[in-house]
Amino acid sequence: MKHGSRSGSPRHAVSLAHRVAGSVLREGDLAVDATAGNGHDTVFLARAVGAAGKVFAIDLQSAAIEATRARLDAEGLSGRVVLRRGGHERLGTLLNEVDPGRVTVVMLNLGYLPGGDKTRITRPATTLSGLNEALRLLAPGGVLTVVCYPGHPGGGEEAREVRAWASALDAEPFRTFEDGATGRSKTAPFLVAVKKNPDS
Repeated sequence: MKHGSRSGSPRHAVSLAHRVAGSVLREGDLAVDATAGNGHDTVFLARAVGAAGKVFAIDLQSAAIEATRARLDAEGLSGRVVLRRGGHERLGTLLNEVDPGRVTVVMLNLGYLPGGDKTRITRPATTLSGLNEALRLLAPGGVLTVVCYPGHPGGGEEAREVRAWASALDAEPFRTFEDGATGRSKTAPFLVAVKKNPDS
C-alpha cells in the first residue's frame, strides 16, 4: 500500500488512530496490537505505555511476527511487548491471562501485510469476531481503533461490515467515531474508533 500525507491516505488514517489511542494511553497501561503487521502500531503502543506497561502484539503470519520482533529490537522496546502468533478472532484465547475490562487500547490495522502476500487478507467474519473480543477486553474509558482499507479486493466488503458493526453498538456503553475526511474517495482507508464509557 502506498503511503502519502494527504487526508484519506493510509498515513492519515493510521496517524489519526495513533492520536485517538494516544489520548487515553498512560504510563503503565496494558495495550493490544491485534494485527501486528510490520510492527509500526506495536512500537507506537510500546512507547506510549512506557517501561511499566505491557503490549500484546498478535498476528497470524509468522513473517509479521518476525518483522515486528526485529523492529522492536531495533528500537530497544522488546521488553515491553509479548508477541503471540494467531488470528485476531482468537484474542480471548491468545490473551487468556488478561482479565476482561483491563486493556486501555486495542488497535487493528486491516487488509494485508505490506510487502507480503496480498492475497492473505483479513476477512469480515474473523474481523468481527476479533472486534467483539476486543470490546470484552476494553477497560472503562478504553479505546478500540480499526483502520479499514476498502481499496483492495475484499476490503470493501470488510469495511462495510465494520461500519455496520460499529453502527449497531449500544450507544450507552460505547461511543463510536468514524474519520470523515473531506473529499475522501470511496477506496481511501479510514478509521473507525470505539470508546467505552468510563462509567461502564
